[in-house]
Amino acid sequence: MSEPTQQQHPNEEQPEDQEMDEGLDLEKIKLLPGATDDGTAASFQIIDEDHTLGNALRYIIMKNPNVEFCGYSIPHPSEAKLNIRIQTYGDITAVQALHQGLDDLIKVCTHVEEEFSSKITQRDYSTEEP
Repeated sequence: MSEPTQQQHPNEEQPEDQEMDEGLDLEKIKLLPGATDDGTAASFQIIDEDHTLGNALRYIIMKNPNVEFCGYSIPHPSEAKLNIRIQTYGDITAVQALHQGLDDLIKVCTHVEEEFSSKITQRDYSTEEP
């Protein structure tokens, strides 16, 4: 006789998923109250971030033609919190726009880092001060 196989519930995490989740900060981004029912407008709070991420992310998200509005604010200078508001035309949700913006920003940063490293490796730069 064969041994019974153990079936796993579809919502139970696989060991690989658990390893991936260990490095994630699930409290980093919060959805703030006041989102529309259809998901086309929402506000998010990102913890431990400032204008460096806020302005870059706002710029990248606004490049998306499906986004009507994106703005950010720092509620108080002594708190490391970034609030970002996204409104779309309806083709995508605000959450999708945020995800796409974060992915696009990662691509831009990766490209800049690769080009910078390439030029440093090639020593294709001037060492004289102006």
